[in-house]
Amino acid sequence: MSAGTYTPRPGAAPLPRMIAAQTALETRMLLRNGEQLLLTVIIPTLLLVLFSAVDIVDTGSGAAVDFLAPGVLALAVMSTAFTGQAIATGFERRYGVLKRLGASPLPRWALMTAKTLSVLVTEVLQIVLLAAIALALGWSPQGSPLSVLLLLVLGTAAFSGLGLLMAGTLKAEATLAAANLVFLLLLVGGGVIVPLDRFPDAVRSVLELLPVSALSGGLRDVLQHGASMPWAEAGILAAWAVLGLGAAARFFRWE
Repeated sequence: MSAGTYTPRPGAAPLPRMIAAQTALETRMLLRNGEQLLLTVIIPTLLLVLFSAVDIVDTGSGAAVDFLAPGVLALAVMSTAFTGQAIATGFERRYGVLKRLGASPLPRWALMTAKTLSVLVTEVLQIVLLAAIALALGWSPQGSPLSVLLLLVLGTAAFSGLGLLMAGTLKAEATLAAANLVFLLLLVGGGVIVPLDRFPDAVRSVLELLPVSALSGGLRDVLQHGASMPWAEAGILAAWAVLGLGAAARFFRWE
């Protein structure tokens, strides 16, 4: 046995390996949480199946699932990137988990990168599941997959920034209440299930500026109507992403 075979090698692992390990951990924790599964999988699935099968809301001409599927995809992004991430991060901050991780060899920006990658992994699983269910219900998507991908990325950035801002500035209990309340309000008034043209013009002009309205409307333009790229909705999402991520980076408190 050569000398030095069992010599300790103290030091941090390579940064990509640390980020990958933290991403895997964050994803497992997210998928094991019953409340998060309710928000990210069960509620969007039930809404898609129920409103596609039962004529409760007038979604206009064509199959109801063609209108509902893009909105439910937007809801899935919001539930994971905003609601789920805000609640989980808020309680991690309260229990001192973020403070301890911030003192580890993993840089704080790398921790936030791992959280974002975990959100993206979860969203991929959500989108695959919801798309399969929608196709089974008769969904006929159109448009460019690249446009859909860009809208989903911009929506994820926007909701992730807002979720981290809420988690990093409010108490955990306040974050829990506020995130769930915002989820319910945007579910009703964000064009996910109820078309925005059912609202008065003055109200609709405000609702159209919300990130979930921009995401659901943009996805609907592409997937239902075959539009190339809804730049107005993409611009709204980009503005929310810049504002949310910038404010989160500025005001996030680790303790």
